[in-house]
Amino acid sequence: MSKAMDAAKSTASSTRTTLSRPASESSPTAASILHHPTTRLALPFLNGGLAGMAATATIQPIDMVKVRLQLAGEGIKTGPRPSPLTVTRDIIAQGKIGDLYTGLSAGLLRQAIYTTARLGFFDTFMTTLKARAESKGASIGFKERAGAGLTAGGLAAMVGNPADLALIRMQSDGLKPKEMRANYKSVVDALSRIAKSEGVFALWNGASPTVVRAMALNFGQLAFFSEAKTQLKARTQLSTTQQTLTASAIAGFFASFFSLPFDFVKTRLQKQQRGSDGRLPYKGMADCFKKVAQDEGLLRFYRGFGTYYVRIAPHA
Repeated sequence: MSKAMDAAKSTASSTRTTLSRPASESSPTAASILHHPTTRLALPFLNGGLAGMAATATIQPIDMVKVRLQLAGEGIKTGPRPSPLTVTRDIIAQGKIGDLYTGLSAGLLRQAIYTTARLGFFDTFMTTLKARAESKGASIGFKERAGAGLTAGGLAAMVGNPADLALIRMQSDGLKPKEMRANYKSVVDALSRIAKSEGVFALWNGASPTVVRAMALNFGQLAFFSEAKTQLKARTQLSTTQQTLTASAIAGFFASFFSLPFDFVKTRLQKQQRGSDGRLPYKGMADCFKKVAQDEGLLRFYRGFGTYYVRIAPHA
């Protein structure tokens, strides 16, 4: 009887030990997959994309309000000044609370493409820079972090511009009279209809401010996050979690400050469509900056800064 009990205990102990081990330790196959060079190269891209999509699903209503704030009072310097609360109330009053999630499919696709590439490129660049610096007995600084962030953001923005444009079109559609609305069913529907009616290259409208915005955003987000966390670790007694949250808040502020004017212009350019005379309201990024500054004032570029900051901070 005692032998049977000892055998049972031994089996249970072995089972607990096996279950407590990571999959990579208990399964040679899992370990070989996780440590395969291709997997290690792909993980930063995959992690970045999933993180960006999770953040987008959470803050989509905030992004919707941000876009509507940027489009309100276009071409008018005076008049009622909308607030995030009034914009939210108007969106719900005109439809339903679910309208705050308009364009979610486009937002998720954008993050799957843009954030995956952005964070993946940044991680790859930083790994290369660190290895190069360590081989010389040195360490990377703010300049290297900033360069990696700018390059990663610019490359990813070009790839993700079509999804970004579809997002703006879907979110701004509700501002048109009902008979003029496109009523896009999904991001696939939006992309296919825009390409069919305006041409494939129309999907890259607003690409210039999108790239500059991404570079400014990454300069603030990634470079300042890395620098802030490094400084907090060296100069404070904050826990790892507190360091991360504080660094995110700091990075979110600088990312918002540097990128909001370009985000504003990007929204205006991607929303615009040719009028009955066949002309567009803005000829390009410089023309949009000029007309908004003249007709609406310089501060208009920073309208909704608080909303934009809340939208950006989770991504930092």
